Order: sequence, then C-alpha cells, then structure tokens
Amino acid sequence: MSSVIPPSSASANPNTLITSTGIGSGLNISAIVTALTSSFGAAQTTQLTNQQNTLDAQVSAYGTFTSALDTLKLAMPPLEDASQLAGFSATVADTTIASATTTSDAVAGQYSLQVNNLATSATMTSAHLASSTTAVGTGTLTVAVGSSSMQISIDSTNSSLAGIAAAINSASNNPGVTASIITATSGSRLILTGTATGAANAISVTPSGGDGGLSVLAFTQTQAAQDASFSINGFAATSASNVVSSAITGVTINLQKASAVGTPTTLTISPDTSSAQGSIDKFVTAVNGVLSSIQTLTAYDPSTKTAGPLNGNATLEAFQNQLQNILGKVTTGSGGVKSLTDLGISAGTDGTYATDDTKLGNALSASLASIGNLLGGSNGIATQISNLVDGYTKPGGLLDTINQGLQSSLSGVSKQQTALNAQLSSYSATLTAEYNAMDTAVALLKQTQTYLNAEFNPAANAGSGTSSSNTSLGSGSLSTGG
Repeated sequence: MSSVIPPSSASANPNTLITSTGIGSGLNISAIVTALTSSFGAAQTTQLTNQQNTLDAQVSAYGTFTSALDTLKLAMPPLEDASQLAGFSATVADTTIASATTTSDAVAGQYSLQVNNLATSATMTSAHLASSTTAVGTGTLTVAVGSSSMQISIDSTNSSLAGIAAAINSASNNPGVTASIITATSGSRLILTGTATGAANAISVTPSGGDGGLSVLAFTQTQAAQDASFSINGFAATSASNVVSSAITGVTINLQKASAVGTPTTLTISPDTSSAQGSIDKFVTAVNGVLSSIQTLTAYDPSTKTAGPLNGNATLEAFQNQLQNILGKVTTGSGGVKSLTDLGISAGTDGTYATDDTKLGNALSASLASIGNLLGGSNGIATQISNLVDGYTKPGGLLDTINQGLQSSLSGVSKQQTALNAQLSSYSATLTAEYNAMDTAVALLKQTQTYLNAEFNPAANAGSGTSSSNTSLGSGSLSTGG
C-alpha cells in the first residue's frame, strides 16, 4: 500500500511562503541576530571603547597641562627684564602745572619745575566781511607755515570766505593749517590756526594776482607761535611741544599751564614697587596653577581606587622636578635677596607656593636690584623657567610630539572600529540568512503537517468542512482504494 501526497504550490516555491522573518517559526529573528551580533563583538567593542576613552582623556589632560604652561610663560617677561621689574612713578606736586610719566630708563630723583609759558600755535584773522558768502575777489593765496607753503587758486567759484576756507582745508599739500569762519555782529572773519605748536611754525598769508580783491582779507596775527619755556632745577629749557621727553632721562613731562612767577612745583621720581609686586604675585599664581594641574592629572585616590588620566606620567613628573629645582635657586654674593624665600615666597605642605606680602614689599623697597638679579638675566629664575617651558610647548617640542602620538593612536583605534563594524555587519547578514532559511523550512514543515492532518484525520476534516474523495483515516490504519 502506498499513499501519495500531492505537492502544494507553497512547497513548489518556498520563497513565496515567508513574507516577514519569524512568521514560519514564530521567533523574533531580528532580536536574536542583534543579540548574537552584539555578543560576538562585545569584547572587541569594549576594548576599543576603553582605548578611545583613555586616549581622549590623555589628550584632554595634556591640553590642560599645556594651558597651565602657557599661563606661566606669559608671566615671565616682566621678571626676565630687570628694567621692567624696577619700575618708577612720577609725581608732580601741583597737578595743574604739569603731569609726568616714566619709562624703564628713569632713575629716582626730585626736581624743581618752573613753567614760564606753554608752547602755542599761530593764529591769524582776516578783516571782517558782510557774510561768509560775500564775494572777495580772485587771485592766488600763498599760505606758509614755517618753511612749508601752498598756493590756493581763488576764482569765481570759491571767491568767498566759505569757499576759501574749504579750499585751504581740502588742499592735499596743506603745510599744517586749518581754516574756520567766525560770524559776529560786525560780520564774518576767516580764522587760520596752525596745527603744530612752536616758534618754527609761524603762519603767513600772501595774496597775489587776479583782480586784486584778495587784499581786502588783510590777515593779522592774533596769536604768535612760540616754544614752551621752562626750567628744571633752575636750568632754562625750551620745547616746541608741551609734551617734553628730552629734559630728564626716562621721564615725559606734560606741561599744562604756566607757574606763578618764582613759584616752582616739585617733580618726584620714585621706585614703583606696586608694579613689581603685581608681576611677582602673577608669577606665583601661575606657578601654583602648573603644580596644581600636575597634582590633579597624576593623582590617585586609594579610597575610590581612581587615578588621574596621567597618573604615574614621567613627562609631568620630570617637569615638576625641574621646575622645583629652579624655584629653589640660591644666588651667590653678599647681602640682598638670594632666594625666593628672601622675597617671602615659600612652598606649603601641599607643594604650592604662598607669598608673605609684607616681606615681599620690604624686599622690593630695599633690594630691587638684587631681586632683578635673582629673577632676571641670562641665568635668573624667570629666564630658566621660560626656557624650560619653551622646551615643552614649542612646535616640535615634547608636548607636541606626545600629542601627535596620541592622535596617531586615536586614528588607529578609529580604523580598528571601522573594521570591526564591517565584520559585525557581515556576521549579522550571515546569521539573518541562516535564520531566514530555518524559518522557511519550519514553515514548510508546518504546512506539510496541516496537509497530513487534513488528509488522514476525517473527523477533523469533517469538522472543518473539508473532504477528500481519495483517502480516509480509520482506527489508526491507512488504506487506499483498489
């Protein structure tokens, strides 16, 4: 006996059976593949993520350290140059007479200043006319200031005070004079004012040619150009400008008005320790910034068992040792300031430095020269620190080389991650194909089971409203018609 099971359309073309993964088997194939893929790549993914996080933390840490070094470097110039450290202030007793400023060339001293007269520029005024638009005449005006001059052509288009003023002010070869108009009850006048003070800058105006009408301007001098006249400690001096920078070395005097006759004021040049103290305080703050940065980046907390991103880093430890050796420098010679301790600068228990402002102020007032020798010069503390920092931060320096190495390592990790992603994608695709094939096979088996149940279980077949004319199932035996 034999039984024949007719092929179905589904078994003839299995691919038409499955329209979505997992339909045949009832499994969530997508979730299974995702989980298996994640598990397959978990170890490598974790390793690469940890490597990237570590490298990123080190790049950031070195950036923090570099920033602290840059701040320290910026604090060095005022200390490297003794002339910048040893500043001076200038004080004038009567501030209405003059004011003064100093440069690094100044020296302490006290001077008697008598101002006889200020430097002035020349002014000239024309005769008055009915108005600023009244026609004057034509011709040429030659305007001279000292040894320089220009010629202004006056014709019918600009033969008024307004036209002449505009021509003078817009002239490209103007020797240093401005023109303006004053209008009063008596009429309008053209005013010429020199732009520079001093006796050498007198103004003259000469009309010529044309219809001769320019002669009615009849300019007269209303203020002569003159040099400032003053005396320092009784020694007479003059200046074309009221800003005098050549009378006392390193001092610029701004003359503001004449003194009462026989009543000089006092000009005092004294050491300015506030500038030096500010520079030294800035230096100490910058040093502490570097040391605190190193402590944080290399720290280890035993209670939490966490380490800084550069814990045990030889580069930072080497820098700290070199910096502390420089800060401990002691100069030779007798007297004066020989070390930072003499300046009131000392290290605390946490390794950072504190300043005794009173001791620093006293040292600055008493031994500015020896302080300059300790901090500045070719072998001073500031110069040595500056050179040390340069070796680490300059292009191609140690930190630059380290950063390039870290960036190269990050690039390598990125390439490994890309390769791993490609591998996982391929693995996921393979798993998906295998599970889909299994799903199709299960669907076919289920379809065959359904068919067999329909063929060999008449009761179930009758209950379902279906029939078979060729076979019947009875008492567990299979029979076929003869």
